[in-house]
Amino acid sequence: KKISKKSSKIRQGKLRLQKWYVPLSDKERKKISRDLVQTILARKPKMCSFLEWRDLKIVYKRYASLYFCCAVEDQDNELITLEIIHRYVELLDKYFGSVCELDIIFNFEKAYFILDEFLLGGEAQETSKKNVLKAIEQADLLQEEAEAPRSVLEEIGLT
Repeated sequence: KKISKKSSKIRQGKLRLQKWYVPLSDKERKKISRDLVQTILARKPKMCSFLEWRDLKIVYKRYASLYFCCAVEDQDNELITLEIIHRYVELLDKYFGSVCELDIIFNFEKAYFILDEFLLGGEAQETSKKNVLKAIEQADLLQEEAEAPRSVLEEIGLT
């Protein structure tokens, strides 16, 4: 059965991750998210990945079926922002092995953790992919150790 373009568009634009670095109410966030998703999805594929929206610059990039988007202040450099998006996608790809929407849906905590290792307060805190991935690997090891079953003697420190 054919799916009309209209119904397939409805399924697009589902937000999977969002990180805000300015305080806004939930109502404002939802409205901004809805408006931005509609604006970006309405653009043709060959159009520029930068647009002016309200008093911000919107920088977005599509990777297969995933869109990554940043809203930055007017004086911020959109090329650096595009590079930050690309670096985040590279980190996700490296961690998940060719990231897809399902990776983000089922491992959203890890996707947020990777973002937090890379960005701090909306600014790149670590530019080295190697260092970010090393920190993520160490956190994974700590989590595995914490979840590993331990004997009663280990619990009370006798081994």
